[in-house]
Amino acid sequence: MAERSTAAVDVADNSGNEPLTAQAAQATSDGVDTQNGRAADGPMPDKDGERTNAAPAAAPELHSGHKLARRYRLEECVTRVDGFSSWRAMDEKLRRAVGVHLMPADHARARSVLAAARSSALLGDPRFVQVLDAVEENDLVYVVHEWLPDATELTALLAVGPLEAHEAYQLVSQVSQAMAAAHREGLAHLRLTPSAILRTSTGQYRIRGLAVNAALRGITSETPQRADTEAIGALLYAALTQRWPYESDAYGLTGLPKGVGLIAPDQVRAGVHRGLGELAMRALANDGATASRQEPACTTPDELAKAVAAMPRIRPPEPAFTAPPEYQHTTYQQGNYGRPTPPGVNTVQSRPVVPPPPPLQSRTGRALKWGVAALLIAALGLGSWQLADTLLDHNTQKGNSGTNSNTNTGTDDNPKQPEPGKELKIRDVSVLGGSVKPALAPKTIDGDPGPGSAWITPEYYNYANFGRLETENDGSGIIVDLGEVRYVSGLDIDMYVPGQTVEILAAAPESAAPGSVSAFAQRITELKRTDKKIETTLDTPIRARYVLIHITELPSSGGGYRGGINEIKVLGSSS
Repeated sequence: MAERSTAAVDVADNSGNEPLTAQAAQATSDGVDTQNGRAADGPMPDKDGERTNAAPAAAPELHSGHKLARRYRLEECVTRVDGFSSWRAMDEKLRRAVGVHLMPADHARARSVLAAARSSALLGDPRFVQVLDAVEENDLVYVVHEWLPDATELTALLAVGPLEAHEAYQLVSQVSQAMAAAHREGLAHLRLTPSAILRTSTGQYRIRGLAVNAALRGITSETPQRADTEAIGALLYAALTQRWPYESDAYGLTGLPKGVGLIAPDQVRAGVHRGLGELAMRALANDGATASRQEPACTTPDELAKAVAAMPRIRPPEPAFTAPPEYQHTTYQQGNYGRPTPPGVNTVQSRPVVPPPPPLQSRTGRALKWGVAALLIAALGLGSWQLADTLLDHNTQKGNSGTNSNTNTGTDDNPKQPEPGKELKIRDVSVLGGSVKPALAPKTIDGDPGPGSAWITPEYYNYANFGRLETENDGSGIIVDLGEVRYVSGLDIDMYVPGQTVEILAAAPESAAPGSVSAFAQRITELKRTDKKIETTLDTPIRARYVLIHITELPSSGGGYRGGINEIKVLGSSS
């Protein structure tokens, strides 16, 4: 069978007497039990009270090349079990790969699968693999979802080794926050296994099968929040130790020794981050274990997300520096290309090191050295004379003024600060890149500095640099258009909240409608974390028409990151 993509859907039910996340069987990369290289067709053992037995129904006998709704062309069957099948397919209308679950319309769980798929699609959270369509037609029920060919399953990551502390922190932080948001909308997963977690090339974790995987298998729970929280704890435990926190082996991971119960991660593997290990125990305490240091157990994803946020931030590891290899000259660079090389002769030759030339010993060299020395002496003497002349003039002026040395004249000790100038009229404002709330930009120049009249960014999750979204790679901010080239001598800005990382730049006088950060070549302030008020005055005014208040990182705002600008004033003159 061809190698399965990491975007295949995890829909298998590994059952037994252990908790839901502890149920294990021999699984392929998509989590489906197999027999002789293909998914098992028969039903798997059930867990009492958690799975609904379905009436026998054969999986639809379809083949590669079959089209659904004249649009979705089936290409590879990745799962065929318990009356349904899952496929990798091609959306011929949008020319993209998708995943498809198929089952007969008379299947006992067909109605619940459609309901789960439609509820999951309404959530619209990008941290979950999105449901694209849910249809019943021609005696078939099928659910279409995203296919992520560039993502890697957590199962594959753990097959290489345990995750380092920063990566495990990102895993539990992102998954717990996403599941907390889902439960607030009344949605549970109930099948959070390593094969349900995907890591994208940008480092973000995405969860697949929300509500749908459990509906396909008929899995229910009287305490869904507790079940999902324990599952997240099991994922974190496995990420730290490369062991499954139950006695049975599962998902390519070795279980714990039989008869000893749940033991702390730092007792399984040396060097485990202490805070993350205790967090895993607090989440797994739902099954009867005791949390470390008497902290209360985390029984909901929201409690777990708050516990993660309360931890000190774990920094990513420093990148290792590898020294470049020593440069060697080849025969081609020596001019021997095309000539026959005698047997046994190495074609890579090291050019002999040429010793540095001796110091200038000729008459010209000595004259050059004396000439340079004379110039340095002359420059030193001239500088000393100018300094002495300046000091004498200063003392003479003080003597003529009739004041003594203890009188503060207000001229020398307190030099006059440059005047910021008058407030300049702003013709227009716009948002850098145009994607972050452009309709709110005019509120930054409406004369109302209150937070109710401000340009405010959306709330981003996981990353302070605008969620690391591709549309905000350069951050965001407000571009100010003065209408014509003016002399800018200062700015007075009221930020929405303190703690934003900001720099102020200006475009060249000849620039016309600059739209990227690189177009603003004149620096007014350095990039730094700022207070709520920014007041800056330039020693020398600059000529510009366009000024950019550039925000690169946002401060923390509850569970995410948010910032903005209340009011902008540009100071200067027309000449």
